Amino acid sequence: MQHIFPILGLAGILALAATPTASAQSLVSGFMAGKGHGSVAVSVTSENYQQAYLVPEKVTTVPIYREVYVTSVNLYGTYGITSKIDAIVSLPYIRSAGRANGRVLDDLGFQNSRQNFQDVTGALKFKSYSGTLGNSLVDLLGVVAVSTPVSNYQSNTGLDYIIAIGNRATKVTTLGVMHVKTASGVFATGQAGYSVRSGRVPNAFVGETKVGYAGRKLYAEALASVQRSDESGTDVLQPGFDGNFTATRVDFVRLGVNVFRPLTKGFGATVGVSTYVAGRNVGQSTGLSGGVSYNF
Repeated sequence: MQHIFPILGLAGILALAATPTASAQSLVSGFMAGKGHGSVAVSVTSENYQQAYLVPEKVTTVPIYREVYVTSVNLYGTYGITSKIDAIVSLPYIRSAGRANGRVLDDLGFQNSRQNFQDVTGALKFKSYSGTLGNSLVDLLGVVAVSTPVSNYQSNTGLDYIIAIGNRATKVTTLGVMHVKTASGVFATGQAGYSVRSGRVPNAFVGETKVGYAGRKLYAEALASVQRSDESGTDVLQPGFDGNFTATRVDFVRLGVNVFRPLTKGFGATVGVSTYVAGRNVGQSTGLSGGVSYNF
């Protein structure tokens, strides 16, 4: 039955494009694919924000662009190299657009939208321990992930960075994961780690907790993701800010719910919703997601 669950890693990545600088938490799940098994999935996420968490207080309208809409199409795959090692890859195509006045854009020399492939991510997940706790199974996992730009998308300084699709940083992230599951299908997963970024993009602590149910006919999860950037970063339009948005601290707390249902002959469908409830230098976005998958 474990081979149903490689696709469950998809459920958490549907909110990938919430902001250009927010990493995809939930790139990995607590379930292993199994040797020779895996999944391929395509998901679409649509979200928007008008308010943003800035310092010292939240703003009610995005500067220049007024409101930002982000749509992403993400290709995701996972494969069990062995029973204890999974390989994972993710590649999003992102379109970010604002509602700026045309005359304002002409005066500033800005554009109202950007789109391209963003960053390709590859990861290896290792099961280092498996045991029991009462009537529950406990797995301890380790993850190493590398993400790097795959296109020549722009990430220049200035307020037009607001609709940038990424920060053009190469990121190396390591995670520790604890996964507990019961015979009834109820599970809880916690992961935490550190992400090292290139250029002026601040390094960051990343973490996530999930609780849910995984059965043959239904998978559902509720999650909370967090990111906290190093204090070496700056804050938008505050002392020390030199116009380089990639150097800003990006903190957030994101809540979400995802549901996956198998359909037929290895195919399945998933839907999800997520929203940012706190943050620093990040849009207060809410997103809806949907996807299809093939599990083998």
